[in-house]
Amino acid sequence: MKDFDPRQWIDHKQARRMDRFAQMILAAARQAETDSGVDVAAESDRVGASIATGIGGLKSFQDCYDILRERGPDRVSPFSIPCIIPNMGAGWVSIGLGTKGPLASQCTACAASNMAIGDGLDAIRLGRAEVMFCGGTEAPITPVGVAGFDSMRALSRRNDDPKAASRPFDGARDGLVMGEAGAVLVLEELERAQARGAKIYAELIGYGVSSDAAHMTEPDPTGENPARAMRMALADAQVDPSEVDYVNAHATSTPLGDASETRVIKHAFGEENARNVAVSSTKGATGHCFGAAGAVEAVFTTLAITEGVLPPTINYENEDPECDLDYVPNEAREADVRVGVSNSFGFGGHNASIVVRRFDE
Repeated sequence: MKDFDPRQWIDHKQARRMDRFAQMILAAARQAETDSGVDVAAESDRVGASIATGIGGLKSFQDCYDILRERGPDRVSPFSIPCIIPNMGAGWVSIGLGTKGPLASQCTACAASNMAIGDGLDAIRLGRAEVMFCGGTEAPITPVGVAGFDSMRALSRRNDDPKAASRPFDGARDGLVMGEAGAVLVLEELERAQARGAKIYAELIGYGVSSDAAHMTEPDPTGENPARAMRMALADAQVDPSEVDYVNAHATSTPLGDASETRVIKHAFGEENARNVAVSSTKGATGHCFGAAGAVEAVFTTLAITEGVLPPTINYENEDPECDLDYVPNEAREADVRVGVSNSFGFGGHNASIVVRRFDE
């Protein structure tokens, strides 16, 4: 993320005691608070936060190790552990905004943000909160992060043309491009939001989860287990697959993953419905933001609904017979989007899908 200055949102002294992943999510949460008009201080015990990350404070971990090795244990900062542990993204949102309701931190790899959003939805449905700040954050671009993903051969080798390296569903895709982000959505019980005259972007109406029980890093080869998460989300939303206008795919530009997700969508929707729905992966533009990806893509899905524009899958040039759906190639497309689904799948076999619907007053 270029030109991010945490001091625009966070006191300089406080920012120095935070890892970058925590800085980004607190900055996003403060923007979301302003945009939502929620008065957190007025009823802080009814406002909560559900914030995800896949890795946590990786830069702080690396910095701490370097200091330990080069200067000894006495020079390790007392703030090192609070900077490293993954739950501090959620912790800083609560501290920074003053939320005193439910506070949750999901660390389920690349499915984490969708699970954070789903957990926020459940908290409101169960009456545990009236407002939930939900999202995710990730700052993995460090020497250790890059080396680790590179050693797995997960990264694209298209180093001579980096802007074209992330190419979901394209026949010449060869790996992902790392990204970083912080994104927050404000969930609120509908009648409450209407009563205070809130700006309502859309309705979150469905959430589904499943697990693969198959492999540490590779997707379920059958596609059936992630499809169960999609079907669960649709059932929760009481939406038929034929009613879905757009799917924001998890597709990360890996050879196995994108072909697998094509099968997932076919399993979940049926062949005919799958061929009639627009599918795109915004990771061609953003790279893979790991634990923040679901939150970023929930924003894309919501804006596709509110603005009537489908985000494209960029860098799509070569057909792949295993990826044969409508991927909105290269150019945004105007469309009447009423219902959208967003998928997130993570290492370890975590699968999570959400359903968003246009709000009609």
